[in-house]
Amino acid sequence: QVQLVESGGGLVQSGGSLRLSCAASGSIFKITAMGWYRQAPGKQREWVATITSGGNTNYRDSVKARFTISRDNNKNTVYLQMNSLKPEDTAVYYCNSVPLSAPGFGSWGQGTQVTVSS
Repeated sequence: QVQLVESGGGLVQSGGSLRLSCAASGSIFKITAMGWYRQAPGKQREWVATITSGGNTNYRDSVKARFTISRDNNKNTVYLQMNSLKPEDTAVYYCNSVPLSAPGFGSWGQGTQVTVSS
């Protein structure tokens, strides 16, 4: 199965920016739509953004115009540029396939913590 390693989180003030990275093992990454998900304390994990193998993107309404998902298939890496961060963006962020459990995918990485202070 593909292994996923997220990084780039941290503590940032409201209005700040962070860039998250997710490194994936395996060549199947290149043909798989990838997404970012997040889980805030006491809440269920939710989808944030998707990027297809061809580069088409889609976002949940609350992050549109603030977050940008991208990918580098040569590096097997997907990114999430987060600007104008808000306290409600505080969560553990994960990457995974879209839909979940696409061929070769099935497990979650450790995630990366994003904390936005007001």
